[in-house]
Amino acid sequence: MKKIFALSALAVLLASGTALADTSGKKIAFSNNYAGNSWRQSMLKSYDAVAKKAVADKVVAAADVFTTADKEVPTQAAQVQNLILQGYDAIVINSASPDALNGAIKQACDAGIVVVSFDGIVTEPCAYRVVVDYEKMGKEEVEQMAKFQPKGGNLLEIRGLAGTSIDDAIHKGITEAVAAHPEFKIVGSVTGDWDQTTAQKAVATILPSLPPIVGIVDQGGDGYGAAQAFAAAGKPRPTIIMGNRQDELQWWKEQKEKDGYQTWSGSIAPGVSTLAFWVAQLVLDGHKDIPHDLIVPYLSFTQDNFEAALPDIPKGGVASHEYTQADALAAIKDNMK
Repeated sequence: MKKIFALSALAVLLASGTALADTSGKKIAFSNNYAGNSWRQSMLKSYDAVAKKAVADKVVAAADVFTTADKEVPTQAAQVQNLILQGYDAIVINSASPDALNGAIKQACDAGIVVVSFDGIVTEPCAYRVVVDYEKMGKEEVEQMAKFQPKGGNLLEIRGLAGTSIDDAIHKGITEAVAAHPEFKIVGSVTGDWDQTTAQKAVATILPSLPPIVGIVDQGGDGYGAAQAFAAAGKPRPTIIMGNRQDELQWWKEQKEKDGYQTWSGSIAPGVSTLAFWVAQLVLDGHKDIPHDLIVPYLSFTQDNFEAALPDIPKGGVASHEYTQADALAAIKDNMK
């Protein structure tokens, strides 16, 4: 009965757009642990655009961004503690670890600060989590690979940023799906940091020691780099799962035009940072029935639709979607069904 009431109340708010409280004096901080690839840059750009407009529209008083100088947990933990001392009302966080920051997150919650994690989530129960089912995405990579390589063969796995919840979840999904598809075998694994240059170097280093590779399963931001490494080594071109980056999709288009090359692409939209911002604002606004775990779909492209999307993706950028407050309310409603 309580859930039905919550849905009814939310439906009224969706229809009316009525605020429950005044957040114009509230300050939201964004703690980001890493900015060294195109996805993170696009994420920051989307957040900046939406947050600045919210400040200009006097929805909130401040929406400041703080990116750490390294990828280390202690640095981000110290950053969160500084944000507590600076008197922010909410902290949106892309975390370096799912659990190592929980102490700092709990300190923030105990100080009355709303914490919303996304992408790199935290497991501290007091925090909100805006997440994609990365494990499902990893499994789908292998399912898609099975369509393009029905006879199976050797796979190379390119992993993301070590220690993050994203890397762990995608890897788990890939591992479980390969176990269900005995025609495939992962014969090598490298760390690509979700970055083309890093991935290219890592693949180039391991390539001479690998048997013939039919496909590459990865995490996004690494597909084009892997393609370049195979080309430079004169190796046969494998089926490379892509991650919605402009250079990846452009390369895919060129290969398709050349000989009908087929693959699949999937990733979380960088603009999910803006959804996390609005969740924080809505909690500050007095919405009590927002689930602490909000599942949002990942964005994917197939052989039939990626070319239509390509012109709208900035060169060097990533396919994305920026959320409005109404989008956030709709996402909350979807998760409460």
